Formats: sequence, C-alpha cells, structure tokens
Amino acid sequence: MPSLKDLKIRIESVKSTRKITKAMQMVAAAKLRRAQEAAEAARPYAERMEAVLGNLAAGAKNSASAPMLLRGTGSDQTHLLIVATSERGLCGGFNTNIVKLARTHIRKLLADGKTVQIITVGKKGREQLRRDYGELMVDHVDLSGVKRVGYDNASEIADDVLSRFAQGDFDVATLFFSAFENVITQRPTAQQIIPAVVEEGADSGALYDYEPEEDAILADLLPRSVATQIFTALLENAASEQGARMSAMDNATRNAGEMIDDLTIQFNRTRQAAITNELIEIISGAEAL
Repeated sequence: MPSLKDLKIRIESVKSTRKITKAMQMVAAAKLRRAQEAAEAARPYAERMEAVLGNLAAGAKNSASAPMLLRGTGSDQTHLLIVATSERGLCGGFNTNIVKLARTHIRKLLADGKTVQIITVGKKGREQLRRDYGELMVDHVDLSGVKRVGYDNASEIADDVLSRFAQGDFDVATLFFSAFENVITQRPTAQQIIPAVVEEGADSGALYDYEPEEDAILADLLPRSVATQIFTALLENAASEQGARMSAMDNATRNAGEMIDDLTIQFNRTRQAAITNELIEIISGAEAL
C-alpha cells in the first residue's frame, strides 16, 4: 500500500500534468479557429477549379491530344501514395486513422500485384509506415519548420510529384489526408489526383467558347489543380490536427481530474487509518499504565 508521501507526490504530479493538458487544449482551440477558417476559405476555390476542369475534360478525356495528366499512361501498374500526417503527436487518433487507411490501400494494391511507392508528408506518418513499408518509401517532406502551411509548400510537393510522373515513375497518384468536419469528427480520405478524376455526367462545356483551345487550357490547369488539391489537403489536415488535439487534451484533462479525486480519497483514507492506529496505540499504552 503506498505511503502518504507517495500519494502526495503522485497527486502533485497529476496536477502538473493536468495544467499542461489544459494549456495545450487552449492553444489547440486558438489554432483551430485560424486553421478552420483557412480550410473553409480554400474549399470554394477547389470546388470551382474541379467544376471548370470537369467542363473542359468531359469532352477531351478520350482525345488522343488530351494531356497525359487527364488521360493517364494507359496503365495502373505503379501507384504513388502521398500520405499526409502531422509533425507532432498528442492529437488522438488523427495520424493513426490516416495511416490505417493508407495501410489498407497498400495491402490491397500489393495483393493485386501492383507496384507501390510512398511519399510521406509529416513525421508521424513516416514513423508508422516505415516499420512495415520502409522499402517502398521514395521520399519524405519535412514541414516541421513551417509555422503555417502555405501554397508554396504544396506547390513544391506538386512539382516533385509531377516531375516523377513526367519521368514515368508511376501511373496513378493517390493523396491521403483527413478532411475536417468538426472538432469531434475528422474523416480519413483517399483522393486520386493523377490522372485527374472527371465525374460521370459532367457538363461537356457546350455553352462555353474557350480561347485558347480546351487542350491548351487543360495543359495549364491540370498541374495547377494537382497543387490546389495538395494545398487543400494540407489545410484540411491542419484543421483536423488541431481539432483532434483539442478533443484529446480535453479528455486527458478530465481524466486527470478524476484521477486526482480518486487519489485524494485514497490519501484521506490512508491518513485517517494512520491517525486511528496512533490513537489506538496511545489508548493502549495509557491502559497498560
């Protein structure tokens, strides 16, 4: 049974932990607001870009002159997976859920006899995937020194991916991230970015006249669309990370409070037992005299 000193030390330790988790919760709440505003502001642009590409690509996808980013290489043997996670932990199951979705996709591709390449964005995803699929990793993007993710960061990643595609390193590229819904819910998402996915039934664009030709516009918009999708994913990840961290630290703070209550009750009972024993010894000694 722990002594009064041990219980007192443990109570003080848990109180210190509770102060830290409470502070982290407040910091995450402050960062969440900015990250959520950035993610929500980027969504209309990404949706409009997708709609324009859908109009342009609907009629050009099967054309021999269509850009390679639209019609693909004609094969799906080699897959590049871009797994975006956070640089820091203490955010609940945020990173684990993204990696879990990526693992499922990897196992399915390998079972089908496909070749898999992995680019990780964020230290936590690399640490988890390296244990089982380290030989499949071809690159890692470190954003630990970036205070706020910008379009330039996404553009650098997109340039690297597009360069690999132009060299024939892969046929299909899929992006893994967590879509932000609210503080409680962050949805792991897999999104194919190369070749571009055109929704069935998209408007063929017959009501519009394009200058220059549609193929020329697509050749310019498609690389920009890849960067936009990566940028949107990074913003969604940033909001999801802070939401998950806020929720995790709130749970940790409440758990610490409950543990302090339990330890305090145990401390009081132990102290009361010690006092009772001392009183019994005193009374017994007095009666012996």
